[in-house]
Amino acid sequence: MARRRERRGEPSQDRRKERVGPETREEKLNDSDASERKLIGIFILFFIIIPAVSVLVYVYKYGSGTKRLEPVITERGPIKTDINFQEILTENTNVAGNESKRNYDYPVLAYITPWNSKGYEMAKRFNSKFTHLSPVWYDLKSHGHSLILEGRHNADKGWISELRMRGNALILPRIVLEAFPTELLQKKKQMDKAIDLMVTECKEMEYDGIVLESWSRWAAYGVLHNPDLRNMALKFIKQLGHALHSVTSTRNPKQQLQLVYVVGPPHSDALQQHDFGPADLQSLSGSVDGFSLMTYDFSGPNNPGPNAPLNWIRFTLRLLLGSTGNNAQRLAPKIFLGINFYGNDFILSEGSGGAGAILGRDYLSLLEKHRPQLQWEKNSGEHFFVYFDDNNVRHAVFYPSLMSIYMRLEEARFWGTGISIWEIGQGLDYFFDLL
Repeated sequence: MARRRERRGEPSQDRRKERVGPETREEKLNDSDASERKLIGIFILFFIIIPAVSVLVYVYKYGSGTKRLEPVITERGPIKTDINFQEILTENTNVAGNESKRNYDYPVLAYITPWNSKGYEMAKRFNSKFTHLSPVWYDLKSHGHSLILEGRHNADKGWISELRMRGNALILPRIVLEAFPTELLQKKKQMDKAIDLMVTECKEMEYDGIVLESWSRWAAYGVLHNPDLRNMALKFIKQLGHALHSVTSTRNPKQQLQLVYVVGPPHSDALQQHDFGPADLQSLSGSVDGFSLMTYDFSGPNNPGPNAPLNWIRFTLRLLLGSTGNNAQRLAPKIFLGINFYGNDFILSEGSGGAGAILGRDYLSLLEKHRPQLQWEKNSGEHFFVYFDDNNVRHAVFYPSLMSIYMRLEEARFWGTGISIWEIGQGLDYFFDLL
């Protein structure tokens, strides 16, 4: 694995035992007995009961957030670790008539991609489950010494109108900032032009704001390794946020346009210059309405394994928010904890490493063909199975299950964050029952 996993243990309480010697005098006075009982009572209160209660309070408030694993009974039936392939094949399309009721009151952002039409259908069908919908439509690019915003041809106004008739989810299309960063950040005219292009698109298309992705691009260009350019990058995000907030929604004059910013998880607790860290979260919190935290893609072809281990998610949140204090409580609601609705199919045979993302339909096909035994990986909180393909090559498949998603939804509730889903066209229908 790319990161060492943390070990989590339950707090323990050492209990002291008081030795009471045998009585040597039958004539011991009654008031002496009463005094001894009183001392024992005081001892038990201060050295056993109060510390035990303190431990319980600490675990509840600041503990690991570990939840019971099996079975969890919900409206759609038991969510458990000991599932089999036949249950998934039989149940995955059953939504138990729960297409509009929300199970969580925190923000839910869902991504939709134009190359996966099922996402558009799921956004309409489960519209009431979401507070934010982000179709992946736009790129802001350099064009000579100018800038252009590409992607309006992807925008589907009819789909947006239908969404708004069905529910109140905000529409914030994603924009990837691909313009040459050094020119964009160092030239005020370029910076102002980029902001104007994005704000104008929101006005003309009647969006509720945007989701901006730029941090990973800036890191790849080396911008974030330069302290001056890094400060300019933060300044750009702040100016964009202020510009959007100065515009009111055409649908709701009391609501400003919103900015959600995409960030990746820090690579370790020893933060590097290019990592998005707690200081950045604090710095941008006044200008940004939400942070889409990409807590997935933990494993890859060179280190096959779970998509988003729970202990890694907890480490990331603890690093960004800390474990206590008003600051964490204030910032947590602005984080959209990333949850993947896709999986990975890893090749395990020696010398032929590789991987491919799989969608719900691919997963069901593998289950139907190979009839595998699903295993629960307790440390990561994910299901997986192993199979051999037609060439006798060994594979391991990690794909979300009801239990793995439930645990992450509960983790978000524990920390006080929202969630973001990449992306809703890649999941199974009954996943939406949980939202």
